[in-house]
Amino acid sequence: MSNSKIAVLSEGALCVALSMALSWLVVFRMPQGGSITLELVPLVIFAWRRGVSWGFGAGALNGLLHLMLGGYIVHPLQALLDYPAAYAMMGLAGLWRTWGKKSAGLIAGLTLGGIFQFACHVVAGVVFFSSYVPEGTNPWLYSVVYNGTFLAPKLAISAITGWFLWHRLEKLEKN
Repeated sequence: MSNSKIAVLSEGALCVALSMALSWLVVFRMPQGGSITLELVPLVIFAWRRGVSWGFGAGALNGLLHLMLGGYIVHPLQALLDYPAAYAMMGLAGLWRTWGKKSAGLIAGLTLGGIFQFACHVVAGVVFFSSYVPEGTNPWLYSVVYNGTFLAPKLAISAITGWFLWHRLEKLEKN
């Protein structure tokens, strides 16, 4: 694995491009935003291979691209929380790079990144989309349930796919 900046930037660009392509292959789309895709897998693998700071950068770039290519904006802070900040959280997968069991570290990183991405979406949902909450419903509960409905399956599918892909990548690197 080459650690030159050009190699890392090239790998990051490829992972962001693959993530964007996978974001258009939608398994399920929520009515008010959010979908189940495999877009997190390349971001997590990149963060796991290259570390937290590179992972944050690739995730934030991915979020900015999502924003530019059809993001829903009601407020600048909401745009920041729902797009670059939320996707940058996948960079946290890099915290487990040194684990002996690499696939376990990948899944742990995806889980941690997913929790923080979920937190970004929940806060944005409460602060900026509470007008969509049915009368008499707690906005925090509504945002947690709404965002969890698509993010939990997205993370589960990404973890399974990432686990299989990681084993294939390890074999390729050995050759």
